[in-house]
This record gives sequence, C-alpha cells and structure tokens, in this order.
Amino acid sequence: MKQIDFTTSFTVFESTAELPQDVGLLMEKAVHARKNAYAPYSKFRVGAALLLDNGQVVIGSNQENAAYPSGLCAERVAVFQSGAVYPDAKILQMAISAASDTNTTTAPIPPCGACRQSIAEYEFRQESPIEIYFMGETGAVYKSDSLKNLLPFMFDKNFL
Repeated sequence: MKQIDFTTSFTVFESTAELPQDVGLLMEKAVHARKNAYAPYSKFRVGAALLLDNGQVVIGSNQENAAYPSGLCAERVAVFQSGAVYPDAKILQMAISAASDTNTTTAPIPPCGACRQSIAEYEFRQESPIEIYFMGETGAVYKSDSLKNLLPFMFDKNFL
C-alpha cells in the first residue's frame, strides 16, 4: 500500500477591486448573468462568463425546472453555448459568481461536480488550461489556474 498526496493552489484576491481590470470586467458580466438566473426553487443564483480566444464573451446563468434535476447550472449553460456558437474557440477564462436570495454568500463558490466534469471535457479537448475565478456575492475571489486543480482525477476519453 502507498499513499498519494495532491496539492492544489489558488490565488486569493480579497475583493473584486484587486482583480486585474480585464478579469474584473469578466466578473461583472458573471454578476450580471447571475441576476438573470431562473432559480425559483433553490433561491440560489449563479452567473458565469467565459472569455474565448476569439475575444468573445459568453455568459450563462442557472436555469431551474420543477422537474428537478432537469435544470442546468450557469457554468454548463455558458460552456455548452460557447461550444455551440464558437466550436473552434478556446475558453481562456471563466468567471463565476453565486448568491442566495435568503442570505449573503461571502465565501467563494466553486463549480459543482457535474460542472467540473463538463469544464474538464472542454479543457481536455482544447489542450490548454482554463483559468477559473469564483466568488460568492461579496468577498474574496479565488483563482484556479486550471480545472485540473479543482478536479485532479479528471475522467476523460482516455479511459474509454
């Protein structure tokens, strides 16, 4: 028997004011998308904004459904839309902001497991990392240099 240890590393910005200007603008788009989320059941709103290598920005917000779990998270809405509209573009950066209608979220909210797997597919396909910035409604913003940092045991086509 042996033990394997993994270390992950994040850059922490104490607030959006510390973000580089271009990332701050991307996060603003994620916050705006978050405000347009359809979340009547969870009361938890998430917005995502992607910067593509062609300069385009694609946004997404979570979309819930009474036939739970038929809804879709903001990150997957944005990632799938980018794949549909700009199939040859690479995702360079992703900004995510989450907020609750019932309390203030001050901790950074990372993508859920299903979103991590979906983002992993795109990161693997484009053969380059996706920078991921995530935050709550207020407070610190965490930056991961790659999805692999959030999901070290990624499942990809090599296992099939």
